[in-house]
Amino acid sequence: MPQLPATGGRDVHTVRFPVGRPPATVDVLIVGAGPVGLAAATELTARGIRVAVVDRARTATLVRAGAMGHTPRVVEHFRCWGLLQRIREAWTYPPEWNRGTRLVTSLTGHELVPVPRPSFRGAGTPDHAADEALRRPQTVLQQVFLDHLAEHGVSVAGGWELRELAEDTEGVRGGVVDVDSGERRTVRAAYVLGTDGGSSTTRRLAGIDREGDHATEKRLRLIVRTGDISDRVGAAPSATNIVFNHRASGFLAAVSTREWRVYAGPYPLGYEPTEDELLEIGRAAFGFDLELELVSATTFYHATRIATTFRKGRVLLAGDAAHVRTPGGNLGEGIGDVANLGWKLAAVLAGHAPDTLLDSYDQERRPHNWRVADHSLERSRRSQATLAEIRAGGIPDDADLGDEAARRRAEIGERLRRDHAGGAGVTFDERYDASDVIWYEEGQLAEGGTRDRAVEDPFTEEAAARSLPLTVIHLTDPDARAVYGTEYVLVRPDQHVAWRGAVLPDGGARAVLDRVLGRARSGAAVEALGSVPAPRVL
Repeated sequence: MPQLPATGGRDVHTVRFPVGRPPATVDVLIVGAGPVGLAAATELTARGIRVAVVDRARTATLVRAGAMGHTPRVVEHFRCWGLLQRIREAWTYPPEWNRGTRLVTSLTGHELVPVPRPSFRGAGTPDHAADEALRRPQTVLQQVFLDHLAEHGVSVAGGWELRELAEDTEGVRGGVVDVDSGERRTVRAAYVLGTDGGSSTTRRLAGIDREGDHATEKRLRLIVRTGDISDRVGAAPSATNIVFNHRASGFLAAVSTREWRVYAGPYPLGYEPTEDELLEIGRAAFGFDLELELVSATTFYHATRIATTFRKGRVLLAGDAAHVRTPGGNLGEGIGDVANLGWKLAAVLAGHAPDTLLDSYDQERRPHNWRVADHSLERSRRSQATLAEIRAGGIPDDADLGDEAARRRAEIGERLRRDHAGGAGVTFDERYDASDVIWYEEGQLAEGGTRDRAVEDPFTEEAAARSLPLTVIHLTDPDARAVYGTEYVLVRPDQHVAWRGAVLPDGGARAVLDRVLGRARSGAAVEALGSVPAPRVL
């Protein structure tokens, strides 16, 4: 791996999509080579599905200010794909810069709420997941996914734009055009998955509208580039900070050793701040005068726009093509879309489930995304009100070391501490509580039942008769068993519980698997099954 001072490690400033022509036929054509599209290709390839990815761009760049923070739930998916270690190793700044998320008056100013410094291997077990959250730019994910897909011979072609979609009973034809040469090709697929961003061409060609309120103001995500500032910030500055001062607010986060993300705004929708104005906000976030270069400025909004359906015939949407909202975890929700959809597409294409199973993708993911979007918007409004309150009460200058300034900073810290709430409830709240393919059973938490094979064996036999992969795991630890609240649990490939109980319901294992695979369309339900990772009966 080359030593590149711009990143402190791997060169992910520019990710180059492969050059080539998309194939004439595939099972699934994925439009968009962002992290969600490439994750979808990874998920489907692991399940034996032939996929091709096209993107109108030929490159992706580090400095476009995309998502960087990935929750433990997302990290679990990276682990399932066998790519977590590769992603962990792709630092774009030295790992010793990882000092947790600090709430500060500026990078060189005062800490408002003390944050324990994290250990590199973790001193204890995370409260809610086997993995810890991590921070990596989108380009890191894209490069890791691209390397993995190349190893498996998956077609990814940059410079090809989707122009036409035509569906019939056998599949869908995607008309794509080389953006440079104008060459036209037709890709025949059973399904098309649009992961091509908030202004999705796939969504437009499919005729899918969006719902939600438009924003009344706008904000900017900036990437600013510094020179060597180690004399002011030290050799290992904090990489992730939330700034509160009279000029700057929001994230000041390292993207590389020389580039940082800064937030600016809010501004009226029609207002265009000057470059000097934006750079002044950047300097305020650092807390000292320095030379800065404005590398990019990306507009975003505190608003919600969600597709009216995530599925229309043989066209499906995921990631920003399906939902955009107040920033904070939207990429993670796109990864969640992929995990939900992947095993269902595999089950349908393998003939294990009817096409109607794909309806449950919209039925489960769209309400979930609305729930997360509502929470994010409310949290954003609360944070904005808190900032206004703090500024109205005064924020001492960093140079003021007097007793009154120290008292006021402590007061601000206490106000922020009262506002702070952990995100575990939102991160792990992927409950599909109105799904036709989850089996909801009265009394499923009741004690009782037997420890014999009266449930396990029928599931094993029924899965074998359908050529469905099924792994049986016996949990011998009482604490682990207590988590599930009953004797037996059927877990889908996306790690969601599809059925649990002490005895089989009427109709037995056959009825459960019919519901899981979308073959039973009445009442409450169950789901599951694909290949990697296999469902589990505990």
